[in-house]
Amino acid sequence: MSFTSFDFHADVVAGVRALGYHAPTPIQKQAIPPVLAGRDVIGLAQTGTGKTAAFVLPILQRLRQGPRGRVRALIIAPTRELAEQIHTTIGDLGRQTRLRSVTLYGGVGITPQISRLRAGVEIVVACPGRLLDHLGQGTVRLNNLEVLVLDEADRMLDMGFLPDVRRILKHVPAQRQTLLFSATMPDDVGRLAREVLREPVTVQAGHTRPLETIAHALYPVGAHLKTPLLLALLARTSTGSVLVFTRTKHRAKRLAQQLQRAGFPATSLQGNLSQNQRQASMEGFRSGKFQIMVATDIAARGLDIALISHVINYDVPDTVDAYTHRIGRTGRAARTGDAFTLVTPEDGEMVRSIERRLGGRLERRALDGFDYQAQAPEGMDFSRARALNGQGQRRARPPAEQATANDRSRASRPTSPKVAPAADRAQTAPGGARRRGRGRSRARA
Repeated sequence: MSFTSFDFHADVVAGVRALGYHAPTPIQKQAIPPVLAGRDVIGLAQTGTGKTAAFVLPILQRLRQGPRGRVRALIIAPTRELAEQIHTTIGDLGRQTRLRSVTLYGGVGITPQISRLRAGVEIVVACPGRLLDHLGQGTVRLNNLEVLVLDEADRMLDMGFLPDVRRILKHVPAQRQTLLFSATMPDDVGRLAREVLREPVTVQAGHTRPLETIAHALYPVGAHLKTPLLLALLARTSTGSVLVFTRTKHRAKRLAQQLQRAGFPATSLQGNLSQNQRQASMEGFRSGKFQIMVATDIAARGLDIALISHVINYDVPDTVDAYTHRIGRTGRAARTGDAFTLVTPEDGEMVRSIERRLGGRLERRALDGFDYQAQAPEGMDFSRARALNGQGQRRARPPAEQATANDRSRASRPTSPKVAPAADRAQTAPGGARRRGRGRSRARA
């Protein structure tokens, strides 16, 4: 099946060809026909499966005809990074349609956004908080809205945006097409879908498990040795771009600084950064200036970087869904990827939950030559970590070359979770995983 089967207008097809798209992904194949037909749709798919294009392409096809300069499509996203990614996709795919879009999110001045809105746009991509600011000031009007998209709905609700979404819904016409896309379908997302969608078509593309192009491994370690082990892993592993996840923004900042002192080109993406700083980190990571990005879950949601070779969970996530979202940053676009997780004895309960989701026991690994019995030296100079562990860092290959090498070297490797012998079972204490309440850490975008 090719994109020609959807009978898109030549202006839309030009965008598809410009991005080198050939065959639609499973979620695109299932979602595009009912969206084109005007049906409400629930789309369930993991990150990296092409769901952004699954709703952007039909929107471009629909809005190509009709009035210009009015907001006719609204896409709500939970984070600034995801909003920018969607905006970029609209620009790339819709270049020939001459449809205009704008992003609305906090952390930047509102005046340039107002100017863009006054100049006339057909598509708004917004985070809930800043969109409500515009609605309150009367700088955006949604009375001509035809299509509403709730993207990453599960994350939207995790971040506490449900009240804001309900307030926004009061400003949109009752007669509209509504699309809801999510990686998972917890109960609260199901309730929201029943509230806002009418007789929806549900399409699903392998949403229950992470992508099969990802190999998983756990590295049991004492909490005081996580940073030395991470440094040793990075020094001894041939990597392209590496995304490291921490639980808190303060730890992300501190860990990135430790990696820099150890000689690794690293940056961080976390909530204390200004929008300009976040953009600089993102662009530096995309361009290869930074090989490693240390990020929190909220900051990294919406990252669309195809050539991330490794995701490393410095901290075990609080939920199984968060694990799925994190590792979905690698193994994208049909490439292979690795997901390493540093686990302490306190992480046992969450590890078992992750394994139940994946349907198998994950391989436990120990790094040869690493001193797991060492005490954490007070005031340790992490710039000496590689020397202490006996090996220097391999020169990182360029991302494209690395991705090709990874694909070639792992072509025959099984893609299902690896199962280790029972004797290798890491000793973990049940009940230790910390779990945040849903919506308690609401961030106003």
